[in-house]
Amino acid sequence: MEKEENQKSGSIDKSQKEEIPENNISENENKIEPHSEEFSTDEKEEIIAPTQDEKITELEDKIARTFAEMENQRRRFEKEKEDAFEYGGYSFAKEALSLIDNLERSKNVLENDEKLKETEALKKTLEHLDIIKKDLISIFEKNNIKPIDSLNKKLDPNFHQAMIEIEDDTKEPGTIIQEIQKGFTIKDRLLRPSLVGVSKKVSKKEEKNNKNEENLKDK
Repeated sequence: MEKEENQKSGSIDKSQKEEIPENNISENENKIEPHSEEFSTDEKEEIIAPTQDEKITELEDKIARTFAEMENQRRRFEKEKEDAFEYGGYSFAKEALSLIDNLERSKNVLENDEKLKETEALKKTLEHLDIIKKDLISIFEKNNIKPIDSLNKKLDPNFHQAMIEIEDDTKEPGTIIQEIQKGFTIKDRLLRPSLVGVSKKVSKKEEKNNKNEENLKDK
């Protein structure tokens, strides 16, 4: 009897175990089915895949951009090549200007030397310095390096740099009346600016002082 009862209970347990996964599978299938119906693979492909016209337009745009970049690079290369040819000696020319500056300084020192004043040695030395300076400027001009004309001209910030202001009523304010250091250009570029002194109007206080001094002298 006990064996029969055990067999019955065992059969009941097996049936229960077999029924549980079947219920779970049916529930899972019910959950998945509506999701798969909403988003099919065909609909996904239709949304993502571009049309032939869109592909052609995209390729044309890429080709046009590539040609534009190539043209910009070509123009940039041509400009760099021209600049290297035209202004390759820019740094050398700028350094070479110190030769002219040193000649001017040497000339001023000799001219202000009291022992050498009005001597034949001084005259010959100054003549040689002038010849060397003219030769240097001539060589520069052959290479399109030219001095900037400054005296008695209006101050131009593109070519001149004002270092001092000098009171002078005989000139219009801003007129260059002194050249401290000569400037140069190389073709259409500024090699270095001219260092200059410009005129300005005499202040009213000084005018009054000058008049008072004149009046005292007359008395």
